[in-house]
Amino acid sequence: MATDAAAAVSAPSAEPAERAAMRRAVELAARGLGSTSPNPVVGCVVLSPEGYPVGEGWHQRAGGPHAEIHALAEAGDDARGGTAVVTLEPCDHTGRTGPCSEALIEAGIARVVYAVADPSATGGAQRLAAAGLDVVRGLLADEAAAGNAAWLTSVRLKRPYVVWKYAATLDGRIAAADGSSRWITSDESRADVHRLRARTDAVLVGSGTARADDPHLAVRGVPGAVQPLRIVADTEAAAVRPGARVLDGTAPTLLAVAEDADTGGAAGSGELEGAVEVLRLPRAGGGRPGLDLAALLQELYARDVRSLLLEGGPTLAAAFVRAGAVDEVIGYVAPVLLGAGPAALGDAGIATIAQALRLKVTETARLGPDLRITAVPEESVRAGATGAAAATTAAPAVAPAAATATGATTAVAASTGSTATSTTTAVSTAVTEES
Repeated sequence: MATDAAAAVSAPSAEPAERAAMRRAVELAARGLGSTSPNPVVGCVVLSPEGYPVGEGWHQRAGGPHAEIHALAEAGDDARGGTAVVTLEPCDHTGRTGPCSEALIEAGIARVVYAVADPSATGGAQRLAAAGLDVVRGLLADEAAAGNAAWLTSVRLKRPYVVWKYAATLDGRIAAADGSSRWITSDESRADVHRLRARTDAVLVGSGTARADDPHLAVRGVPGAVQPLRIVADTEAAAVRPGARVLDGTAPTLLAVAEDADTGGAAGSGELEGAVEVLRLPRAGGGRPGLDLAALLQELYARDVRSLLLEGGPTLAAAFVRAGAVDEVIGYVAPVLLGAGPAALGDAGIATIAQALRLKVTETARLGPDLRITAVPEESVRAGATGAAAATTAAPAVAPAAATATGATTAVAASTGSTATSTTTAVSTAVTEES
């Protein structure tokens, strides 16, 4: 049986085989990004009693078998007496699939090592421990939580995890003085953005971007990608017109407008009938332009959107920052100087250096001539991760050898709204904590 929680505090580090298996499980879990919502991404590796990998799997799609089921199927009889290493606490409930706790018990697994507790449905660890299995929690918890940052954040805050992505010159411009912006960044960076879209549930732009760029917002060049929901925040229902690229049917599209907006010339016309769904929302309060972002995020959460990629211009980005609703920033910076033109971020209500929102840089990567920088608030689920795990949300770099993780901070403005999920509290007296 597992030791009690008090003894677990000083428990020795996991065996090298379990640590290596957990790292592999984190890698496997990332394969499910973009296809499992509203479920989490999960990876699992089964070790034989001698400590050799005999099966692995990941949660591939919502409603499909969980990671443990795939790994047990691959392991077969070799799982008996072995160890299951899982990034998230095995479930103990029946939904569209059966409880993984029962599957692990029936397979004869003797030990379960999991990284992060399930905040949405606890009980799996207790069920396993009650059945006589050794149950250990917390191995590589920061890395596993970083990979599941979108889901963990959305469970706690009841809204999508918001990633603000922008592309800019070295002097922070997203377009030239005449408004031209194609192309500031390289082919490699633009291809990377498509991989990033493929890992998120929805992509959002504002009316300014819709008018100026007529963006497509769908994923291209990523085989097997699940297309994200395309969203245009068009307060006055004036930016999206028949023939717009977001209406081409490649991916579903949602047009968010003000409750009192006149859609007679836009989505209400016969030309757009059936081409786009219209979502009416309250206007922003305080006399500010735009929509009530809290209401928008609440509606998206109700539609099973757990991760949202913000690709709009400086005005929309500033509104999200001001609302405290940015959980991660990904900047694509090109070695280009313009000297004039719009900045990446508009007025977010930051008047002094003392008010600057300072972030932790979790990853940098070279993409052709450009640099991709990923940063999060210090209290983010992803702030404690290092190395490759810190870059799970961002797409793999074209030149991965150039990627680095760092503890440096930056004054790029973003929200402090995301919150880390604790993995240090004992689940029960029968579950051991690991380092």
